Amino acid sequence: MSRSSRGSVGYRAVLSLPHARAPFAAALLARLSYGVLPLPLLLALRDGTGSFAAAGAAAGVFGLLSALLGPVRARLVSRRPAALMALTCCYTLLLFALAAGSAVGLPSWAALLLAAAAGVFPPPVGPLMRTVWGELADGEEQRRCALSLDTVAESTIFACGPVLGGLLAAHTTAARALAVCALLASAGFAAFARALRGRPTALPEPAAGGTVLGPLRAPGFAPLLAVVCAVAAALAVDELVVVAAWGAGAAGPLLALFSVGGAVGGLVYGRLAWRAAPGRRLLLLAAAATACYGLPAVLFAPPGAAFGLFLAGACTDALLVTGYLLVEDLVPAGARTEAGAWVNTAYNLGGALGSAAGGLLADRAAPAAAFTAAAVLLGAVTALVALRPSRLRGRAEPAVV
Repeated sequence: MSRSSRGSVGYRAVLSLPHARAPFAAALLARLSYGVLPLPLLLALRDGTGSFAAAGAAAGVFGLLSALLGPVRARLVSRRPAALMALTCCYTLLLFALAAGSAVGLPSWAALLLAAAAGVFPPPVGPLMRTVWGELADGEEQRRCALSLDTVAESTIFACGPVLGGLLAAHTTAARALAVCALLASAGFAAFARALRGRPTALPEPAAGGTVLGPLRAPGFAPLLAVVCAVAAALAVDELVVVAAWGAGAAGPLLALFSVGGAVGGLVYGRLAWRAAPGRRLLLLAAAATACYGLPAVLFAPPGAAFGLFLAGACTDALLVTGYLLVEDLVPAGARTEAGAWVNTAYNLGGALGSAAGGLLADRAAPAAAFTAAAVLLGAVTALVALRPSRLRGRAEPAVV
């Protein structure tokens, strides 16, 4: 007997869920504003200050505050949904101020302050959208399918966004390109807020008795963040070492294969039936990713790196989807939006740490040794978490046969 529309599994079925398409489409537009932003922001700051050093410092502070304060913003919006539009207004106004200041020139200290202020306010689109999917989807299979679709869409936007940002900056001034990013953010988040208001159920309220640490106190959540941080660090090391080993010309296509692998892996992962519980699945995927990130050291040539990065992308996106599924199992309902933001923060922090480590390795070690170090790091964290696998207590559902 066929399943009901709400319980059916498949990407078309997920998009056909009541009240799913409007927030998903609006979230794509909001995410596009983030994907396009980095290059216009850096170039506008460079034009405004006349210094790449000042521009890099301001853009770095923006990125750091945006990542570290993500859980705080997610908690705020969970408690007070109206705060989403307040964050949107502050964020877009500060981007417009940066665009205007860059057009007329501004001192380095002013660029740093404006960029830091803008980094405080970016609205939490990813965690909110994943909370929506968690509410709409029925059962682990449908949640996995929905989160796979969401993760692949987000990864694709962030892979294509820098290209679009570069084209935009090339065909107009950097300040105008930054203003376009602000307009995209304003339109996307306004549409997203309207879509959330149109849903029959509101976002969940935080659980009573919540603490400052929030979901970090949930058993098993810190090990999940450690795995996510480690896989992002391994990716960042491999990205930098690919450039050091074979140059920027070869690095572009090689790193693009990682994104292609992520899209393929995420889509395939969402459609497969799994017997293993999400916690066990996370460890298996982390172990597989360890081997993939180490492949460029074993097959030390561009084709070997291409093969390894493609498979690593597939494992990494599937691992992230599994991490988002585990949020549903490990964290109480009222803290899941904030928990999703912590997963994003762990990934961004891992990427930043991996970039710093990759730079040191590229200068001081042979490329094959640097690739090996990235794999050893991820393998070590996975092994430590696997020593107490019961803490990742995901729910298993019977496989479809």
